Amino acid sequence: MANCAPINNEDAEMMEIGINGDDIDEEESDGVTVPELQGTLSKWTNYIHGWQIRFIVLKDGTLSYYKSEQDSGFGCRGSISLYKADIKGHEFDECRFDVSVNDCLVWYLRANSQEEKQRWVDVLKSYKAESGYGSENSLKRHGSTVSLISNTQSTTSGGSFSKRVSRSLKEKLNELETFKDILSQQVDTLQKYFDNCAENAKTSGKIEKNETFDPALQSIDFKGEAITFKATSEGVLATLQHCVELMNQREDSWRRKLEKENEKKRKMQELYRALKDQVNIQKGDTTRPRVVIHGGPDYEEGPHSALCDEEFYDAVETGLDKIDEDNQLRDRLKKKSISIALSPVTPAKNHKLWPEIEKVTLEQLHYARLGVGGAGGWQLFAEDGEMKMYRREEEADGLVVDPLKACHMVKGVTAREVCEIFFSPEYRSGWEATLEDMTVVETIASDTLVFLQTHKRIWPASQRDALFWSHMRSVADSEDQDAADLWIVCNHSTEHPQYPPNSGKCVRVYLTVCLVCQTFIDPPKDPKNIRREDLTCKITYCSVVNPGGWAPASVLRAVYKREYPKFLKRFTSFCIDQCKDKPILF
Repeated sequence: MANCAPINNEDAEMMEIGINGDDIDEEESDGVTVPELQGTLSKWTNYIHGWQIRFIVLKDGTLSYYKSEQDSGFGCRGSISLYKADIKGHEFDECRFDVSVNDCLVWYLRANSQEEKQRWVDVLKSYKAESGYGSENSLKRHGSTVSLISNTQSTTSGGSFSKRVSRSLKEKLNELETFKDILSQQVDTLQKYFDNCAENAKTSGKIEKNETFDPALQSIDFKGEAITFKATSEGVLATLQHCVELMNQREDSWRRKLEKENEKKRKMQELYRALKDQVNIQKGDTTRPRVVIHGGPDYEEGPHSALCDEEFYDAVETGLDKIDEDNQLRDRLKKKSISIALSPVTPAKNHKLWPEIEKVTLEQLHYARLGVGGAGGWQLFAEDGEMKMYRREEEADGLVVDPLKACHMVKGVTAREVCEIFFSPEYRSGWEATLEDMTVVETIASDTLVFLQTHKRIWPASQRDALFWSHMRSVADSEDQDAADLWIVCNHSTEHPQYPPNSGKCVRVYLTVCLVCQTFIDPPKDPKNIRREDLTCKITYCSVVNPGGWAPASVLRAVYKREYPKFLKRFTSFCIDQCKDKPILF
């Protein structure tokens, strides 16, 4: 998404200078032209619209964004100054970087590749560095990183401060090594001169009177060597002085880094205290204020989510409450004009999925009629009158896939009526609260359909979809002689070439669900004289759902414990409401 192109060749050259400008000396760096950049990036907007493509422009120390390049002539939508901004890449997302000012204004930006992201970060950081605000690079404007007398000046433009200081120190140490060799030669030369003078002084008494001792004729130019020695010594002192300056600069740099680290530590301690206060509030201590956490894109579903399990569940629960409110409003406004229309049951034996449909349906029927309770690890987790719900705690690849079994007795409806409402597409939006969109992908037969369902997004969980076949049939009941009839609806995930999993914005859910219903008539009567108050429908609901994606296990179990009983009560109430004024259907 970051299709950034330099405006011209000169800008491209200057951009390279801004990023890799280790070869510019002091005179050139004072008049350097700061690179400017423009292109498209993804910018985080909010939790409703998420990431949106925006046109980003860097100009005169200001980063601005527009809805598109075509809209750039109508004024920017927002801007941020780079002079006091903090630019940093994301710890886990290789294509993302953040631009912030004092933690109160934050832009979350994302490129379509790691290279483009690094290009933006380098240019923005180089601009901030060249501006001289809040950066060690501002030291170069005073020439303090240049040797006082060295013939090879240190390069000062581009690169980090620590790299420049290290390079300058290395150069000066090399100079000192050279000066040491020169001084050693000069000391040896002067020592040789003095040795010659001493030797001639000892033998001067033996020299004939008409001979005169002249040291200048027998030795080196002492004055010239002395001048050279003095110049070399001055060079050593000047180089040492520059090394001291560089070390002072490095000390200042480390001091500033220490101050920054101490400031970060202070902020972390404040955040810790605020979070601790929040936990105390949740435990009943209302004397301390509640912390408000800025909601950026990091608060998304995923193993690196910054939300704890409690915060994650609070977000999910709030989203589910909102869905409940919407459904209640829709129920009040909805007219009850849907009639039950049964199509003749025709088996789909000629379809390629039939062997799987037959096998899974019979397996689920057997599974649903097994006893529940303590055997097999079943745990009772919800009970409301006749309704009892059991589950086993199981995980697959770190995801909660707890098998669920629910038993419920409903008055006034038959098994066929309940299964027909559970199976038929026209009723589904009436009782499935989280359903956003539903499509019948394929009609295998009147009793067998393939559905694609998209469910509402519950922040901070990603949106889910499910692709499954659904089969309904009447089954001869040989185990319970008191039951008038027995019906089953079985749903099982499948595949379809036109709807591959996890190819769009949705995470695919994998499920196996069955609804087994039996009709009981009390007291037994002639079918012509049966009233709805004589009917009781025994419902057994079983499901195994792999939610896909990622969410904390504790959160999923808390959601299941809350939502499954609500779902079953809502569904059975919907069935009673739909059937109460209609003829009884067996």
